Amino acid sequence: MTKRIKGSCTTILVGKKASLDGSTIISRNDDGHEALYPEKFVVVNPADQPTDYRAVISGVNIKLPNNPLRYTSIPNSILTNGIWPAAGINSDNVAMSATETITTNSRVLGIDPYVAGGIGEEDLVTLVLPYINSAREGVERLGQLLAEFGTYEPNGIAFSDNDEIWWLETIGGHHWAAKRIPDDAYVVAPNRMNIDDFDFAADDTMASADLADLIETYHLNPDFDRINLRHIFGSATDKDTVYNNPRAWFGQKYFTPDVDQDPQGQDLPFICHANRKISIEDVKYVLSSHYQNTQYDVYGDGTESDKTKFRPIGINRNHDVHILQIRNDVPASIAGIHWLAFGANTFNTVVPFYANVDDTPAAYKDADGTFNLNHMYWLSCTTALLGDTDFDLYEDFRNTFALEAMGAYRKIQNDTDAAIKNGADVSILKSANEQLSNESFTRQTKLLGDMVTFGSEHMKLRYNLND
Repeated sequence: MTKRIKGSCTTILVGKKASLDGSTIISRNDDGHEALYPEKFVVVNPADQPTDYRAVISGVNIKLPNNPLRYTSIPNSILTNGIWPAAGINSDNVAMSATETITTNSRVLGIDPYVAGGIGEEDLVTLVLPYINSAREGVERLGQLLAEFGTYEPNGIAFSDNDEIWWLETIGGHHWAAKRIPDDAYVVAPNRMNIDDFDFAADDTMASADLADLIETYHLNPDFDRINLRHIFGSATDKDTVYNNPRAWFGQKYFTPDVDQDPQGQDLPFICHANRKISIEDVKYVLSSHYQNTQYDVYGDGTESDKTKFRPIGINRNHDVHILQIRNDVPASIAGIHWLAFGANTFNTVVPFYANVDDTPAAYKDADGTFNLNHMYWLSCTTALLGDTDFDLYEDFRNTFALEAMGAYRKIQNDTDAAIKNGADVSILKSANEQLSNESFTRQTKLLGDMVTFGSEHMKLRYNLND
């Protein structure tokens, strides 16, 4: 197989009654194994969607329906390892994020081994998102594909529409389980199997037809009086205690601060409830986390042992962060907002691009493998790299930048929303996205310039006499 280039992500899901404005939110840091691997933001129009799809990694060939919907996508800029679309919103305002690499155990793989010629993260958005009209349909279509073709890896996938959010986790080569996220709840999902308590008879769950029988037949349930899928199909390893569980702990600590939990605990809950309504800014804050305000802060004053103990959420291997928002307080033509930023999350901001367009701005669309500060991916990565050299020195620049930039983006969005509500044609959305891109690019460039100017006065290569 061709080398994998993604994985190690963090997901946040927010139900419509848990969000600030009544929208559904699914979001994820799309992390890779390399610190740099450029991505771009595109729209896949129906004429560009393949009908005879062949995966690069597994070689699987799948005939696709001939009636695809348009959708936004965040593919790799270099396609030698496949498309890897990551996430998007289709023209029916259905969103999908794929995937969160999760964990499994040997008991499951002894029953239903992985399928070398199956489907995986490279393929899923392309195979599913253009053909679904609701989040529930996304679960059903992906479940059918897993049953037919199998998968070569364990993944978690999020779907949303304006009403529902569903989370699906693959189990072994062909099996899967999915749970609807309650409207008043949120989820923080790191790289482990996340679904815990599960009721096969409930209206808010779906699963492989034989999954309950498989648990019974092979004596897989370690609990006496419950069905906990994480206990049955997942892991509870030493790696989880330092790589996965602390990320869930930090997010839950931020959204629900009155709950006291062990950052290394194996049973941190899947479904959680916040002490307030959750904003886009809240989601971005957690997805940028380096354990700030704790002893584990990578940039903090703790011991070196504490600062390197846990894997942070914001990391040098963030390639993009996407927050897919389906709104309920606006016309359907502007309901889908594809918030997006590139690079390590400590020195970037998410931009609220309208999804109901047929093209994307050049600064976000044209990145390739060559370093070029005219492309937003490379500009964001460069800013993050400089910020990492002395976080304390540059933190105030970042904070001012984030506040002012997000305010500017929201002003453009508010003005555009108002124009649409007053009868403007949806063609203005493409112009609004260009305006958002220009605002983002200008502000990110200024941030980098301010950091270079200020930082040059603090270089070690200096002397206290002028000559």
